[in-house]
Amino acid sequence: MKTKFAIPLEEGVLCSHFGHCTQFAIIDTDGEKIIGKDIVIPPPHEPGLLPKWLSEKGVTHVIAGGMGKHAVDLFSQRLITVYTGAQPKEPEELVEDCLAGNLSIGGNTCDH
Repeated sequence: MKTKFAIPLEEGVLCSHFGHCTQFAIIDTDGEKIIGKDIVIPPPHEPGLLPKWLSEKGVTHVIAGGMGKHAVDLFSQRLITVYTGAQPKEPEELVEDCLAGNLSIGGNTCDH
C-alpha cells in the first residue's frame, strides 16, 4: 500500500516543533521502501493551515517531534496518521524506521 509521509525539517533533520519548521520532506513509499522524496516550503504558519495543506499534497502519515492537540485532531479528521515524540533524525531514516515498525517515539514535546 502506497503511503506518503510528511516530516517537518530544520537544517535537514526533524524539527522539534511541527508548526515552526522551515521545510517539509514529503516522502513517498510503496509501503515497504522509499520511492521518492521532495522538499517543500510550507506556507506561513497559521493555526489549522498545515493539516489542510499537507492533506492536499496527499500525505497519509506525519512524523513529528511535538505537535499541539488541535493540529493532531485536525490531521485525524483528515484520516492522516500522526506519530509524535520522534527524535531528531534525517527524514529517510525516520520513514524507514516507521515502515520497519521500529520508530522510536516518546512523549509529545508540544503542550499547546
